[in-house]
Amino acid sequence: ISRLNLEAGSSGSPLRIPLVGNSRAPKTDCNTHAVFTPVEIIIALVVSTIGAALQGVVGFGFGVLSVPILTILDPAFTPIPQLILALPLTTSIALRDRRHLDLSGAAWVIAGRFPGAFIGALLLGALASRTLDAVIAFIVLGATLVISSGWSIRRTPATEFLAGVSSGITGTVSAIGGPPVALIYHDSPGATIRSTLSTIFIIGLTINLVTLAALGQIHTDDLRAAGILLPGMLIGLTLSGFLAKRFDDQVLRRVVLITAGTAAVGLA
Repeated sequence: ISRLNLEAGSSGSPLRIPLVGNSRAPKTDCNTHAVFTPVEIIIALVVSTIGAALQGVVGFGFGVLSVPILTILDPAFTPIPQLILALPLTTSIALRDRRHLDLSGAAWVIAGRFPGAFIGALLLGALASRTLDAVIAFIVLGATLVISSGWSIRRTPATEFLAGVSSGITGTVSAIGGPPVALIYHDSPGATIRSTLSTIFIIGLTINLVTLAALGQIHTDDLRAAGILLPGMLIGLTLSGFLAKRFDDQVLRRVVLITAGTAAVGLA
């Protein structure tokens, strides 16, 4: 049974928080502890705070920003801990902006999340750590280039369903499910994007997490990593309530894309 302990080396080595059993942790094998240094935790908390704040303002960006950076920092932070944190984050945003919700087309997107989540869960269990890193980098770079180009997709039942499938796959594999859905809502007002995408994400994330749990892909160390990052997410969510009223959506969206693209290049 994995246990969370605080260990300080007698020779003055840095304080480290061990997490047991994460198959993606690069610092250990399957029989030893994966550890986070205090510096890694501080950086991860800052990244989670910024990512949550951007998600609360733009409507997406938590995974796009945090996953590539945190994967470089320590793969044990991603992608499942980010999925876990994204559920309460998107729920809070959906409730906050519920008056601007647009339900048209959401049903087709949600329907597409079911097969997408299943395919993504199979890929997550089958891909090696380095391959998964490359897949995450490819997803982030592709989403960054497409969204930054200003290209949008006309909303039809077919494109909405395909966006849902794509979102389910990328959301499960990399915790980055926003860009495929954001493409079909690209020209909507900021509040509409936030509320509609968050509502879709609530159901989609639930599908993803249930599918991952059913396939045995969620472990105790994922829950504990999410718990370590929870304060950062909550601070970012609180800040987003103020930022959403004071900053232009397009400016913040560019910040998300530039940061995420840079991090993805480093990850690749």
